[in-house]
Amino acid sequence: MDGIHDMGGMHGFGAIAREAAEPVFHADWEGRALGLLLQAAEGMGFVDDHLRSRIERTPPDAYLRLSYYQLWIRALETLMIERGVAGAEEIAERVAATREGGRAPGGSDLSLDDMAAMVAAGASTKRPDAGVPPRFSVGERVRVRNDHPFHHTRAPRYTRGRVGEIVIDHGIFVFPDTNSEQQGEAPQHCYAVRFAARELWGPSAPPQDSLCVDLWDSYLEPA
Repeated sequence: MDGIHDMGGMHGFGAIAREAAEPVFHADWEGRALGLLLQAAEGMGFVDDHLRSRIERTPPDAYLRLSYYQLWIRALETLMIERGVAGAEEIAERVAATREGGRAPGGSDLSLDDMAAMVAAGASTKRPDAGVPPRFSVGERVRVRNDHPFHHTRAPRYTRGRVGEIVIDHGIFVFPDTNSEQQGEAPQHCYAVRFAARELWGPSAPPQDSLCVDLWDSYLEPA
């Protein structure tokens, strides 16, 4: 989906500041937000792709204003309403009760330390036994399809129509575009594709620079 959510290559937002010794969570509520999302994902049967597609529905002004975990919670509320798990009024009532020191029934005994460990361990949608042959090989030159879908996609706008070289075949992974739209995992190969900086940004880019982007089979065509 094109919009403010695909910020790669956009000018005017300043440099990315890297925080030294950045903690996993900047506040306790962020860890609780992650715990809530993990429990909801298990109970409702959704994954990151479903969550990201709802985040991309956030209006641009709100998207730029909200923090990372605030966007996650907003997306979760959207999913809950869409699937009939809870209505907007019920969610508001539960949030108000929590602010007053209450706790909704159910839940788990996972601690904030447990949440931090889960973030550090990460998760993968790799499907090693899918048996899907690759369409391309390492060293092959490919062009990113110039598609602009209305649904969630992991092909950045700045790569579309550009030519690069496959440098790594990561293996077979769930395809985000179909998975986020409830159309199945459609597992396929995902590659690291290296682009010359000038191919992406034009002649003003440093000639020695390059950028690797992870891209799925369906995003690519022979160059």
